[in-house]
Amino acid sequence: MFDPAEAQLDFRISGTDFFATILMPTLAARLQREAPGVRLQLIDLVPDNYVEALERRNVDLALLPERPFPAWTAHEPLFHAAFAVIARHGHPALTAAGVAPGDVVPMDLFCALDHVLCSPDGRFHGLGDAALTHEGRSRRVAISVPVFEGVLQVVAASDMIALFPRALAEHREQSSAITVYAAPMKVSAPLLCMIWHRRHEGEPAHLWLRGVVREILAPLGAPCASSEVS
Repeated sequence: MFDPAEAQLDFRISGTDFFATILMPTLAARLQREAPGVRLQLIDLVPDNYVEALERRNVDLALLPERPFPAWTAHEPLFHAAFAVIARHGHPALTAAGVAPGDVVPMDLFCALDHVLCSPDGRFHGLGDAALTHEGRSRRVAISVPVFEGVLQVVAASDMIALFPRALAEHREQSSAITVYAAPMKVSAPLLCMIWHRRHEGEPAHLWLRGVVREILAPLGAPCASSEVS
């Protein structure tokens, strides 16, 4: 029987810096309280290499958008990552247009402003561009950065705006001096999952880790909070 209070283990989780903010502070507090002998590393998610990391035992758990997963893995859906628009407090163009916090940013204004994009591989194209193309519109991505924290810093220091995970935007709204608005078009909300190698399926320690991660992320709207999917 696994006793987290007595365990002396190391775990590695792969995920973007979204999880460094949304998951890790609460998880760290839980570890100190319930499993003081457990150490945990959050490493950068490289989506194209997550399979190799799981196969080589470099990673115990990966957190990433749903996609076709290999048959030798198991996964569990966690939550849909809805997107919002963020801009710095008092953004002059939004203020002049009378757009209040939480309002929909008018499409013409949304497309006219420069954008910041989070892209680990340096792309200038993302989910927002696909949604705009569906509406027959486009935007100009002026800055691409590899982490969400970089997007926040650029937005807070400029008149650029960004499509950004709503949960993280609301969590950082006050500390990062940003304001959250609604997008003028429908942006698909990727389903975030945790995935692991089947060799860990029934391991008591791994079951405990998955349960703690599931519990912490449940407030984000977990669709299947207690079911694991093969």
